[in-house]
Amino acid sequence: MPDRLPLPADRAAVLDLYFAEHRAKLLDLAAFLDRVDRAAGAGQREDFRLAAMRRGLAILGDGRPQRARRILEMLSDPTAEPVASAGTKGAAGAWAGMNASEAGSA
Repeated sequence: MPDRLPLPADRAAVLDLYFAEHRAKLLDLAAFLDRVDRAAGAGQREDFRLAAMRRGLAILGDGRPQRARRILEMLSDPTAEPVASAGTKGAAGAWAGMNASEAGSA
């Protein structure tokens, strides 16, 4: 089978080409969550990254369109002001202010 499908692709062709790859990703994600659950300190307050992961998983299962866009926006920092200093740490992959933002809007 080719690496890419002509658009618009037939649903069965998409499944034939990509299912095994994404099945492996799903199992990898499940294994990651199992490791987090078994880790020391698992009963402590949930880390913002794990909370973001759980929100992303809920979006995956909601059946609505544009899941990739909605997850990317959910993970992204929506603020317009630049930070004073990014410091030496790399990107966290999720916006740490999400939980505080949700608490303020509740």
